[in-house]
Amino acid sequence: MARPNPYREVSYLLAVAVAVVVIATLYLAKVVLVPFALAMLFSFLLTPAVSWLERIRFPRALAVSFVVVLFVAAMGSVGWTVADQLVNVTNQLPSYKANIKNKIDSLRSPTGQILNKATDAVVEFSQELAAASGRDLTAVKPGAPASTAEAPLSVQVVSPPTNWLEYAGSVLGPIGTAGIAIVFTIFMLMRREDLRDRFIRLAGRGRLGLMTKALEDAAHRVSRYVFLEFVVNSCYGLVVGIALHFIGIPHALLWGVGAGILRFLPYIGPPIGATLPILLSLAVFDGWTRALVTIGLFVVIELSVSNFVEPNLYGAQTGISPLAVLMAAFFWTLLWGPIGLIVSTPLTVCLVVMSRHVPHLSFLHVILGDEPALSPEARFYQRLLATNRNEAKQVLEKYRKDKPLDDLYDSVLIPALSLEEQDRHRNEINETTESFVCQSIKELVEEINDRSLEQSGLNTKDADEAVPSDASPSPHQQRAADRAAYVLCMPVGDEADEIIGAMLAHLLERAGYRTNFLAIGTTVDMLARIAEEKPDIVCLSALPPFAVGHARVLYQRLRAQSRDLKIVIGLWTFAGDPKRAASRISGIADAEVSRTLAHAMQQVNLLSHAVPQPLVQSSS
Repeated sequence: MARPNPYREVSYLLAVAVAVVVIATLYLAKVVLVPFALAMLFSFLLTPAVSWLERIRFPRALAVSFVVVLFVAAMGSVGWTVADQLVNVTNQLPSYKANIKNKIDSLRSPTGQILNKATDAVVEFSQELAAASGRDLTAVKPGAPASTAEAPLSVQVVSPPTNWLEYAGSVLGPIGTAGIAIVFTIFMLMRREDLRDRFIRLAGRGRLGLMTKALEDAAHRVSRYVFLEFVVNSCYGLVVGIALHFIGIPHALLWGVGAGILRFLPYIGPPIGATLPILLSLAVFDGWTRALVTIGLFVVIELSVSNFVEPNLYGAQTGISPLAVLMAAFFWTLLWGPIGLIVSTPLTVCLVVMSRHVPHLSFLHVILGDEPALSPEARFYQRLLATNRNEAKQVLEKYRKDKPLDDLYDSVLIPALSLEEQDRHRNEINETTESFVCQSIKELVEEINDRSLEQSGLNTKDADEAVPSDASPSPHQQRAADRAAYVLCMPVGDEADEIIGAMLAHLLERAGYRTNFLAIGTTVDMLARIAEEKPDIVCLSALPPFAVGHARVLYQRLRAQSRDLKIVIGLWTFAGDPKRAASRISGIADAEVSRTLAHAMQQVNLLSHAVPQPLVQSSS
C-alpha cells in the first residue's frame, strides 16, 4: 500500500490558502481593483484606434488624448441623453394607467382573483408614481369604499438627504470610479510596452519566450473580442432603436441604447433589455398587435445575432466554454457587483489564455476552456469502460461524419485499443471488462465496415440486385480479380492485434485487394494456415507495449517457412524509433515498420507491384 506523501498534502493546503487569500484580496480591495479592471477593458477596446493613429504618424500623447476624449465625450453624450429620456418616461407613466387597466380587464375572468390582485397592484403603483411626481391623482381602488378615496394616501415622500457629504459620496462614487478608470486607461495606453515588460519580468522568471507568446495571445484575443462585442452590441442597439421608432414606442433611442448596453451582461442582459420596451408597448398602445410585434422583434434579432452573427465574428476568440462564462459571471458579480458582471468575460479570457501557456495554471484551462476535456479515443474508451456501448458508438459516429474511415481507425479505435492494452498490462481492468471492451470494438468495426460498403455500393445486397444470381463475372472482372494481390493479416499476440488486422483487411478490400485476416490462435495453426493459402503479402498486426519481441519471433518463423514471402510489419502507435524497431524485428538494416494503417496500405501497394503476374509464389 502506497504511503501518503506529506509534502503533497502540504502543497494542497498551501494552494487552498493562497486561493482564499486571493479571493479575499479581490473583494476587500475592490475600491482599487474595480477601476483597474475597467481601465484594462477600456485599454483593450481603445488600443487598436491608438495604434492606427500612431501608424499614420500621430504622436502617442496626441493619439491617446484624442481617442480618450472622443470616447469619454461619446459615452457622456449617450449617458446624458439616456438619463433625460428616462426622466421623461418616468413622468409619463401615470398617463398609461387607464390603458394598462383596460388590458388587464380584458383578461379578467369572473373568478380570476389573481388578475384582480394584479389590477389593484398596478393602480396602486400608478398612484404612488403620481404622488411622487407632484401630480394629484385621485383614482379609487376598485372595490374600496368612498371614504378610502378621500383619505390621504399613506405615501412616504423621500426627501433629499440632509447630510451633504453623504449625498456627495453617493453621487461621486460612480463618477469617482469612472474618473479613476479613465486615468488608469490613459496611463496604460501611454506606457503599454513598459507594463508588458514589467509583467514579463515579474511572471516570466527566465521564460521570456513563453510569457511573450502568452501575452501576445491574450492581448490579441481579448482586444479583438472586446472590440467585436462593442461593435455587435452597438449595432444591436441601433437596430432595436430604429425598429422601436417605426413601431411607435416612445423614446425609442433610450430603449435601443439600453438594449445595447445590457447586452454586455452575459445571459441576463438581453432579457432585461427587452422587458422594459415590451411592458411599455403593453401600456401605450390599444390592443395587442404592436405589443406582439415588439416581442417578435426582440426574439428575431436576438436569435439572429446569437446563432449567426456572433459565432461567425467571434469564432474561437474567447476560447472559454459557455459554462465557464456563466460561472465567471456569477463569481465576479459576487465580488464586484454589476461591474464584475461586465468585466467577467474579458478577465476569464485572460485567465484561460495564460493557463494555456503556463503549466502551473493548466487546471484552469481544463476547467474553463472550450476544448474537449477528453480526446475522442479517450472518451470512446471511457464509455466502454462504463459499459455504455451506445454512447461509445455515438463518439464514433460523430467523428466519422467528416473523417475518412482510415482516419477513424488510426485516430480513435487503435489508440483506444492501446489504452486498453496498457490498462490490461497494469492489471487495472478485470477480465470481464476487458472482454466487453474487445467484443464491443470488434462488433463496432464490423458495423462500420458494413455501413461503409453499403454507402459505396459494394455490399452483397446491392451486388445481387445489380447482377443476376446465375450470371458469371465478365472476363475483364475475372482478370482484374486474378491480378489483385492476396493479402493476409496476421495477429502477433492477442485479440487487440486481431481486431486491428480486421480493420486493415477491410481497408485493403475497399482498395481492391483480395484480403482475409486470421483469428488469434496458436502460432503453429496460423503458420499452417498461411502455408495452405499461400498469400502474396502477410501483414503482421502488433500493438505495443510488448509487441516487438512477439513480432520478431513470428517474423523469423514466417521467413523460415517462406523466404520469398513479402511481409509488412505493423507496429501500431509505436512511440519509439521505428528504424531501430524494424531492424530488431527483421534483422534488416533498411527495413520499415508501419505505425498507422494508412502507412501499412502504402507498403502493401509498393509490395504488390513487385508481385509476379500471374500471381504465383516465386521459388528461392
